[in-house]
Amino acid sequence: MMTAPFELAYPFELDRRGRTAGTDEKQHVRDLIEQVLFTAPGERVNRPDFGSGLLRLAFEPNGDILEATTQFTVQGALQQWLGDRIELETVAITHHEATLEVTVAYRIRQTAERVVDTFQQGV
Repeated sequence: MMTAPFELAYPFELDRRGRTAGTDEKQHVRDLIEQVLFTAPGERVNRPDFGSGLLRLAFEPNGDILEATTQFTVQGALQQWLGDRIELETVAITHHEATLEVTVAYRIRQTAERVVDTFQQGV
């Protein structure tokens, strides 16, 4: 009998038995994308180049150039850090007052499942 690979839940938590909580592949990939999006480069001591710098760009003057730069930066970070797990299709970024919204369309390489997820973060 084969068991499914164990993926850690993000954020780290304990399950009802007091053990490290796990999750399925689809949720794990979503969690990884969220980590890349909302981690600033330099935030992780042992991996200082990890992250997208997305939140830093949210405070720049809004406009077409910023939108294109942000989209390019986010796509590059997702491809660099998760290119072996996902096939990135599109990234759309919108800014509504104090909320940054990122919609990512991708295919999970392991299952070939197509997913569209939206991530929100207050700025």
